[in-house]
Amino acid sequence: MDTARPIKAMPSTSMTRRSALAGTAGAALASTAAGAAAAGSAAMPRRPNVLFIMADDMGYADLSCYGRSDYATPRIDALAREGMRFTNAYANSPICTASRVGLITGRYQYRLPVGLEEPLASHPAGLPAAQPTLPSLLRGAGYATALVGKWHLGNLPDYDPLRSGYDRFWGIRTGGVDYYTHRAMDGSTDLWDGPTPVDQAGYLTDLLADRAIAEIEARAKNAQPWLLSLHFTAPHWPWEAPGDEAESRRLAGLKDPEALMHYDGGSAATYAGIMERLDLQVGRVLDALAATGQADETIVVFTSDNGGERFSNNGPFSGRKTELLEGGLRIPSIVRWPGVARPGATSDAQTMIMDWLPTLVAATGAKPDPAFPPDGVDLRGAIAGGAAPERTLFWRYKNHGQQAARKGRWKYLKIEDNTFLFDVAADPMERANLKQREPAIFAMLIEEWNAWNKGMLPLDPATYTHGITGGQLADHFGARD
Repeated sequence: MDTARPIKAMPSTSMTRRSALAGTAGAALASTAAGAAAAGSAAMPRRPNVLFIMADDMGYADLSCYGRSDYATPRIDALAREGMRFTNAYANSPICTASRVGLITGRYQYRLPVGLEEPLASHPAGLPAAQPTLPSLLRGAGYATALVGKWHLGNLPDYDPLRSGYDRFWGIRTGGVDYYTHRAMDGSTDLWDGPTPVDQAGYLTDLLADRAIAEIEARAKNAQPWLLSLHFTAPHWPWEAPGDEAESRRLAGLKDPEALMHYDGGSAATYAGIMERLDLQVGRVLDALAATGQADETIVVFTSDNGGERFSNNGPFSGRKTELLEGGLRIPSIVRWPGVARPGATSDAQTMIMDWLPTLVAATGAKPDPAFPPDGVDLRGAIAGGAAPERTLFWRYKNHGQQAARKGRWKYLKIEDNTFLFDVAADPMERANLKQREPAIFAMLIEEWNAWNKGMLPLDPATYTHGITGGQLADHFGARD
C-alpha cells in the first residue's frame, strides 16, 4: 500500500524575496570560487536550514542520475537537476559506524575509539558526549536540531543522540532492523522516540519520512533555523521491499541472530522495490519543504554512508562495502543550495563525508571548536563551481589490513601483502597496477600514508571488523575471515 499523501508543491513560476536574493547572491558567487568561500552563507536572506539525507549502503550508481537503468529514481534525480552532483565523492569508510563518525565530527574517524569499530557491534563503545559534532555546533549557534533515522554510534545509557547535539531523536540505534517488525539482530525492538521505545506498525522507510515531514512542518511555524539529519536505513539489508511481509515473518521464525542478513534472500527486483520506495519518500519530504515555503532557504544534501552491498550497482568500479576499492568508497553525493549550486551542475572535486561539517558550519555562521579542528575542508567554493582544496585523502580498514590514499588521479592501495598504484581517473576499475612504471609516485603516497597514520589511533585488536567471505558471495572465492 502506498502511504504517500499528496502535498501541494509551490508553483514553479513563483518568485519570492528569498529566491530573488538567492539568485543575486548566486550570480556573485559564481564569478569566482574565492567569492563563494567568502560569501557562501550570504546566498540566503537568513541563516539557511539544513536537510541532510543519508542513505545506507547505497552504491555509487544506484540512482538513475548516476547510471542505474533497471529502475528509476525520479525524485532524487530531480534534486540533482536542481543542484550539483559530485562524481568524486568518497565515504570516510567502507562501513557504517566509522563513516558516520567522520560525518558527525568532521574528522578522520580513527581519532576516536568508536571510529575504529567496523561497524559497532557488541563492543561497549560510542560517540563521547564531549565530542563536538555537527548538530552540537549548529545548536550552539541557535539552530534547532533533530535526527530522524539511524544512529549506530552507541547505545543507552552512555551514548545518545540527545547527548551529542540533537534536540530530538526518532529512529533506530543499531546498524539494521527489520523493515516491518523493527527488530534488531538480537531480537529486540529497536525503534525509539528519544529514550522511549516505540511500538508502531509500518514499513520503516515510510515511518521515517512521516516523522521527517512532521519535523519540517513544525519548524515552519517559527523563525528559528534548523538542522534535520534524515538517515534512512534503506537500501541496507534485510532484503524486504514494500509488500514483503512474508519474508519478514520467515526471518523472524528462524530465531537466528544473523537472519536479517539472509544470504539466501533478496533479488534485483527486491532491491528495486526498496530503492523506489526510498525515492518516493525522499520526494514526499522535499514536497513538504516546498509546501511549507522553506525550500528556498534550505540546503539539501543527499548522500550514502559507504559503497553498496550485494544488489547494488557500484558503477564502473570494482569492490563493494567493507573494501577500500573504489566501489566500497565512492558514493553518490548531491547538494541543492539555492543561489550557490548552479542547477544541473556536476563537479569532479574530490570530497569526503567529513567535509560536510566544516562546509555547513561555515554556511550557517556556526563556529568550529578550536580544540577539535576538522580534517574535512569547506566545499563552498567547489559547490559554487570552483575547485576543492588540493589534498591527499587517506583510509585504512582492519579487515585484510587494507590501506589507501588518493592524490589527484593517483591511488595507493594495500590489501594483505599486495600493493598497488592506480590511475583511477583513467582506470576506475583498478586493473592496471602502475607501481613499477611510476615508482616515485608510489613511494610518495606510501610515505604520505605512513605520516598520516602516525597521527591516528593505532589499530585495536578488540574492535570488530566485517568483511565479505567466499562462503557469503561466490565472487569472493578464497576470501576468508
